[in-house]
Amino acid sequence: MAKRHRSLALFIVLVVGIGWAVGATNLPGAWYAGLHKPLFNPPNWIFAPTWTVLYVMIAVAGWRTYLQDDATALPMQLWLAQMILNFLWSPIFFTLHHMTFALAIILTLLAVIVSFIWVQWHENRVAAALFIPYAGWVAFASLLNYSLYRLN
Repeated sequence: MAKRHRSLALFIVLVVGIGWAVGATNLPGAWYAGLHKPLFNPPNWIFAPTWTVLYVMIAVAGWRTYLQDDATALPMQLWLAQMILNFLWSPIFFTLHHMTFALAIILTLLAVIVSFIWVQWHENRVAAALFIPYAGWVAFASLLNYSLYRLN
């Protein structure tokens, strides 16, 4: 039992820690502040707490998937793929200012998230359910990315 708790703690520390590091090193900055934004653009302060909660949920889903399968199984591969795409988006958008490439990444991310939910729904419903708010947020972020691209 202690080993399971340690592995859960490791998942949470890694996912949240890497997420925070990616966010802290790829800040929106003056470039983002100068963009024309859609009316539904949320205030900047909402992103850090939202992503922190989502990263904990993503970590728990990954941990549950890790316990059920080995790393070569499809659910774990989907989980790892979405983490890579998730961590790639901020540097591409905020640091490199490539809105179209970022849009392609986030739409692919959304497809992988939905695939994870679909694959896990019968195998590990808790892991799948933990990804539903994430899918909603990434769908919203995709619309925001697209809107920023269109307006600028």
